[in-house]
Amino acid sequence: MMPQRTLMWQPSRERIGQSNLTAYLEFLEEKYGLHFKDDQALYQWSITHIADFWESIWTWFDVIHEQKYTAVLEGDDIRTAKWFTGTRLNFAENLLRYRDERVAIRYQCEDGTRLSLTYHELYQEVAKTAVAMCKAGITPGDRVAAYITNRPEAVIGMLAAASIGAVWSSCSPDFGFEGILDRFGQIEPKLLIAVNACQYNGKTLHLADTLTRIGKAIPSIRQMVIIRPLEAVTDAPENSVLWDDFLLSTDEPLVFGQFGFDHPLYIMYSSGTTGKPKCIVHGIGGTLLQHLKELGLHTDLKREDTITYYTTCGWMMWNWLVSSLAIGSTVFLYDGSPSWPGLNVLFDAIDEVGITIFGTSPKFLSSCASAGLKPIDTHDLSTLRTILSTGAPLMEHHYEYVYHHIKNDVQLSSISGGTDIISCFMLGHPHRPVYLGELQGAGLGMKVAVFNDQGNTVQDEVGELVCTSPFPSRPVGFWNDPDGKKYQEAYFSHFPGVWRHGDYVLMRPDGSCIVYGRSDATLNPGGVRIGTAEIYESVESLPEIKDSIVVGRKTGDDTAIVLFVVLNEGYSLDEALCSKIKSTLRTKKSPRHVPSEIHQVPDIPRTVSGKKVELAVTKTIHGDPIPNKEALANPESLEWFK
Repeated sequence: MMPQRTLMWQPSRERIGQSNLTAYLEFLEEKYGLHFKDDQALYQWSITHIADFWESIWTWFDVIHEQKYTAVLEGDDIRTAKWFTGTRLNFAENLLRYRDERVAIRYQCEDGTRLSLTYHELYQEVAKTAVAMCKAGITPGDRVAAYITNRPEAVIGMLAAASIGAVWSSCSPDFGFEGILDRFGQIEPKLLIAVNACQYNGKTLHLADTLTRIGKAIPSIRQMVIIRPLEAVTDAPENSVLWDDFLLSTDEPLVFGQFGFDHPLYIMYSSGTTGKPKCIVHGIGGTLLQHLKELGLHTDLKREDTITYYTTCGWMMWNWLVSSLAIGSTVFLYDGSPSWPGLNVLFDAIDEVGITIFGTSPKFLSSCASAGLKPIDTHDLSTLRTILSTGAPLMEHHYEYVYHHIKNDVQLSSISGGTDIISCFMLGHPHRPVYLGELQGAGLGMKVAVFNDQGNTVQDEVGELVCTSPFPSRPVGFWNDPDGKKYQEAYFSHFPGVWRHGDYVLMRPDGSCIVYGRSDATLNPGGVRIGTAEIYESVESLPEIKDSIVVGRKTGDDTAIVLFVVLNEGYSLDEALCSKIKSTLRTKKSPRHVPSEIHQVPDIPRTVSGKKVELAVTKTIHGDPIPNKEALANPESLEWFK
């Protein structure tokens, strides 16, 4: 039986009429004679005429390029298909198309530092940095790595590297030495940009010793460029130079190297919770086209907007956010804890800066709800038009919290995709309503489906999220995977020729979707598959529960559900609360969802991007080794699960 739908919000006629998507539809009708009766018809066209659709995105967003392509799409295999054959372009050139006095970047650190850069100033800083990189011997294909917080130098460094065809890879100071070595050690960067200290949650994190160890452990690093946000550099590595000393003054125009569509742009990393992280390589053309489509059409980002996403430089949402520069919008970077000195800090920023699009996560919304925050009563938020959320499934109680306690006239877009595709499979849609617990729709041009275990397409039934046709932001490959075996096994081994993403979802006929968690963490008691998000939805809606994680314990040939909970202050896991949890799950879900065991723990293990790691807990309770604890933000939390 299908879950009943509850309407939470719908766009006004005026908002629809002023959207970029409406202008795009008018463009399709004027240029190609295409007219669509509704948004679902547009989506069907985009996945049945894939080459035509992506060419229209190229044209509509006026992609800057030097050499015309000879074909939009060659081949129908997702992995080997060639896009925009023969073209030459530069990622940074497309992000720096504006060079005026509009503010490009606003920066705020939790220590009180604030600054801004106009598009003209940003261009000048990138030009100086690119010249300095060339003087340092960086050439196309070389790797430039950054161990850095969410600050302007990260954006400048990335754009400078991209302008000369170098490959950018960044991690945040959340990662310790081993975590950095597991990542940067594999890709052998020639240049490392780093902070020697940073502030988080009111405390200073000193990184000088870590930088020295990194410099000694990765011999490929010829030079280390150190940014001094908080303190002077002492005992610096021999090959280090300060950021200001590294930069060279130049009035020369920035020369953008021109490269093929699949020329490497970014190297990103899988979570690494089951082994050494995979190094996922993304190309300049696919990243650019997907981000233009998602930001411009799905997020409805305009030049006059100010957009932010609370993220670190080690999460793909940083890369996605920075692409907003291609639209000409203002990007707000926040550096520090979202709860220091209190959870209102980002809501304060919305009012102070005039943020229109605010990106966050379910974890942040849960923290606000648990703390009793009601920004709808304490803040203006009149500029806020859209709230984005990703990192984990957005639960029904999150929707209710947003609309009851943050703002009732706002588009809440849960978006889902990942590092693997540096973009989304499902995300927001400016013309569609928002229903409780649902993502609004599939991305245009992304031919997604839900497969059952037999590999057959199902609808209104929970199964594996797959993509069955080529899309331009598929990875170029994995680093150090010359025969492509790791790449093949990661996405195409389960359903041959079909991208299996690893999410457990339900898709409705109109394209909206409910995500039930990662399929590799799916529970299977008595042979019935249960998504972990189904349990989190019910459990974390209870006022006593601050956080939770659920796993399966092997019991002979079956699986028992084991639930761990973190309680809000003033509560204890007594018999009454256990009964309440079980009763809630039995009533809201089914008897199959009721856990066999419930335990209280002080913390839930998460990756540095805030995702719960069910697999690490599962291994721990079964006595299996955890191969890469450095991938966790709080590895010490696993001790409680032993």
